[in-house]
Amino acid sequence: MLPRLFHIGNFSLPTYGLLVALGVLIGLWISVRNSEKRGINSDDAWNFGILVVLCGIVGAKILYIINDWGYYTAHPREIFSLGTLQAGGVFSGGLIAALATAAWYIRKHNMPALGTCDAFSPGLALGHAIGRIGCFAAGCCYGKPTHHFWGVTFTNPLANERVGTPLNKALEPTQLFESAVELANFFILIWMLKRKKFDGQVFAAYLILYGVARYFLEFIRDDPGRGSVFGGLMTGTQLISIGLVITGSLIWYLRSGVPKGVPVEVAR
Repeated sequence: MLPRLFHIGNFSLPTYGLLVALGVLIGLWISVRNSEKRGINSDDAWNFGILVVLCGIVGAKILYIINDWGYYTAHPREIFSLGTLQAGGVFSGGLIAALATAAWYIRKHNMPALGTCDAFSPGLALGHAIGRIGCFAAGCCYGKPTHHFWGVTFTNPLANERVGTPLNKALEPTQLFESAVELANFFILIWMLKRKKFDGQVFAAYLILYGVARYFLEFIRDDPGRGSVFGGLMTGTQLISIGLVITGSLIWYLRSGVPKGVPVEVAR
């Protein structure tokens, strides 16, 4: 639709990069405010959030490359190409890397584990919703051809050049679908955060809600880097989505009888 906002000489401002940066900043700001309201030190929250975001970006890119490993082993220079750098990556890969980094940082700085994750979950959902609009503008993460009335047609040659977006044919607006899902998740999680009955409830809800939505959205995604497992039975991202749902369900089950403020280690 609009891969770049403007172009002056050798400088151009990509719409995707701007919206992702905006989503990160807004998501972090909301997360730190939520953390402060729950007695978490603001400096720890900022440092935690920034580190998790950076590691999440790297993780998303790594899984994107792994899912299309056959292509990148044949064209190793493409790993550092402009198209790969602007492709955005696979969000579930970024989420896994972010969760691993979060676990390490929380343990090192003695932060309340699930309480911190609860505080950051709504901001993560909103930041992701804004970032997916950037994907729509860039043409990446596109869907399969469709005859439905909601199909979108990309015509900008730059989108095809950078991320291989099919031009002049109606496609499923998967970017907008996922953005809408994450926006809805944001409001649900904010509502839950004020009413949660145990630490980890909001975080568990996020893993379940996003995991279910992403699993089904994969059926209409058509961009490269989907990966496949079990002989093509499902994509790698769908397998990760199932893992997110299982993890969220286990957290909910194991923590539902534990009062708020009790450390994770106490729950058995």
